[in-house]
Amino acid sequence: MNSFDPANAWTDENGALHLRVTKNQNGWSCAEVRLTRSLGYGTYLFVVRDISRLEPSAVLTLFTWDGMVGTEENRQELDIEVSRWGVPNNQNAQYVVQPYYIPTNIVRLNAPAGVLTHAFRWEPGQVTFTTYAGAQVTGRAHPLNQHVFAAHVPAAGSEVARINLYVLGWGKVQLQRENEIVVEKFKYFP
Repeated sequence: MNSFDPANAWTDENGALHLRVTKNQNGWSCAEVRLTRSLGYGTYLFVVRDISRLEPSAVLTLFTWDGMVGTEENRQELDIEVSRWGVPNNQNAQYVVQPYYIPTNIVRLNAPAGVLTHAFRWEPGQVTFTTYAGAQVTGRAHPLNQHVFAAHVPAAGSEVARINLYVLGWGKVQLQRENEIVVEKFKYFP
């Protein structure tokens, strides 16, 4: 449902990654970046600037995904998703182990305004998702939110880390304007 345009993702002079949803003659155009190789088990940290200006139908996803192996329900996918899913008063973030429709595979939360670090520590049979206030590139600060999943956690394989910003097409509140998010840093620790 979303088209992705390479022009909607760039790095600035400080090395921060900018992702935009822009309007064109065909509708909305989105952004996605991905690594070219798998990192496997370890800690993935994403430092994200203020998410409070994202519209309810904009979705920022920080995730692993394997586009070559498995089925749509089994893509070695772990997600940190920032969105209100088209409903203005919804919680604005969630941790997900796919498939999302299993109730124990999703935890919703409220992420505050300001710089946040979203992270997950992926180990065989377990993944721990954490959100910290500020830029916590060591992952040793006091967490704002944390959840451990020990069921349905995929095994590492040929997945790659990805970041995308896209438009939810079926939200109660449709996207009204262009949206931008800035990822200050991505770090990986084995």
